[in-house]
Amino acid sequence: MTGWHAADDLVARYTDGSLPEPDAWSLEKHLESCGSCAARASHAARAGAAGPVLAHVRDAVLDTVLHTARNPLPAPSLPTPAVPTPSAPQAARAAGGRLGRIVWAAGPALRGAWTGAVLLVAVGALSLAYGGGSDSARPLLLAVAPVVPVAGVALSYGRHADPLYELVATSPSGGLRLLLTRTAAVLAVSVPLLTATGLLLPTVGPRLPQAPMAAAWLLPGLALTLATLALSGYTSCRTGSAVVGGGWLLALAAPVLASGGPGPTATGSGLTERLAQQLSLYFTGAPAQWGWAAGCALCALLLAARRTAYDRLETM
Repeated sequence: MTGWHAADDLVARYTDGSLPEPDAWSLEKHLESCGSCAARASHAARAGAAGPVLAHVRDAVLDTVLHTARNPLPAPSLPTPAVPTPSAPQAARAAGGRLGRIVWAAGPALRGAWTGAVLLVAVGALSLAYGGGSDSARPLLLAVAPVVPVAGVALSYGRHADPLYELVATSPSGGLRLLLTRTAAVLAVSVPLLTATGLLLPTVGPRLPQAPMAAAWLLPGLALTLATLALSGYTSCRTGSAVVGGGWLLALAAPVLASGGPGPTATGSGLTERLAQQLSLYFTGAPAQWGWAAGCALCALLLAARRTAYDRLETM
């Protein structure tokens, strides 16, 4: 039983065949778990034009069942088929097939170039730190990490990313439910990989301010991801991701560039120093983290309040 019930007009259109197919599929999914609406649909069908036909079919089925019960046919003696035991290669292929279906359902971002891009960010940061001996690897990684899941959300949902988008969007599992599932898959890939990369990076030199810890970006990244989902309910995934990701990068770059000037501070080390200071302002300390946590809560509440808007995401 669910907390929502179909309107009488919707049930009537379903039983007389005038309800569009996507809406009919959605209602059929609801009828599977709602006995009250199923009983109303059955009553409407019997009261409609198809009622006499359904009654005739029912009587014919009952007569056949009663006749079979009075005159049972002898059961044929059939050999018990041998159930083959799957070999190890067959079991491995079956497991691989299940894993492939899980990856396919997780979303286009995990099937395309996005995962490779996340790996490239991680390998690039490690190469910059250990291969190039640069102190800017940790600040740059922390600056980019919060928008990596945002980019994954942009590539996970919508007609631009999913060739089966029309079917997915009209299915009972579409909308916010599928969007959250695919967002969780994006976070499951990006969060462990980028956090582990941050832990492997060396600390900056003594001449530069210490950058925030490797896990300091997690709450900001979650807040930006939820803000993207909340904004997508008004626009689309791509637009919401572009606004949130661009806003974050602008909030970092504008103070860094504005505080610089001609002379030694305009060098690469000066930019790295100002970037580390700006990241510390955004990430370090209880007030900053509590602010990001409050942002997560507000965006989650907005998602819950506007959950029905995602049933029409990118179809309006």
